[in-house]
Amino acid sequence: MSEGSDGVRLKLNALLNEAGLDPLDPAMLIRFQDYLSLLLRWNARVNLTAIRDEDGILSRHFVESIACAGALPHGIATLLDFGSGAGFPGIPIALCRPEIAVTLAESQGKKAAFLQEAVRVLGISATIYPHRAESLTAQFDCVTLRAVDRMPQAVEAAARLVAPGGWLAVMTSHAGLASIQASAGGSFCWEAESPLPGGDARLLAVGKQAISSPA
Repeated sequence: MSEGSDGVRLKLNALLNEAGLDPLDPAMLIRFQDYLSLLLRWNARVNLTAIRDEDGILSRHFVESIACAGALPHGIATLLDFGSGAGFPGIPIALCRPEIAVTLAESQGKKAAFLQEAVRVLGISATIYPHRAESLTAQFDCVTLRAVDRMPQAVEAAARLVAPGGWLAVMTSHAGLASIQASAGGSFCWEAESPLPGGDARLLAVGKQAISSPA
């Protein structure tokens, strides 16, 4: 590997350490390095993310998504990344939590094409749904959202895709928390929020969908 690749992997583990997260093993670091390289190449011609520099992608997208993957409850078998964009947090979740069957929903054609290529290059078994997530009829053990347009409306739609007893996991800020919880509706019981690394008062809000009592 090049010195540049070694530097990226060292930097990612250093950022994880600063955030109080476990380091990634060498094989996993290589997969995140491959993800970064692919993202930088595509970002040069397709607007995948607003954060386009290597350091920003590592510190904001990768570390925050890895933190989300680690904070999700155990026992999740199926997960929908609602409005996945460039794959955050869905692809890091698929990498770090291989026991979870991840679906990446992204309606923008170029972003969906990137996700398809990322899944192929990284060798993960995630499914791409290249349409609006709202049109799905299946329900999932967990639905994640991060930086989607019109977040309150998206949360309302995402809440309908959470199976009874399942989880809604939203990466947001302290300022947006009350609106998100209101949009999800009264059937969710919210756990204590987990702070996310990277500043800006970012947090992971996780709510559990009530299991309806039999009639």
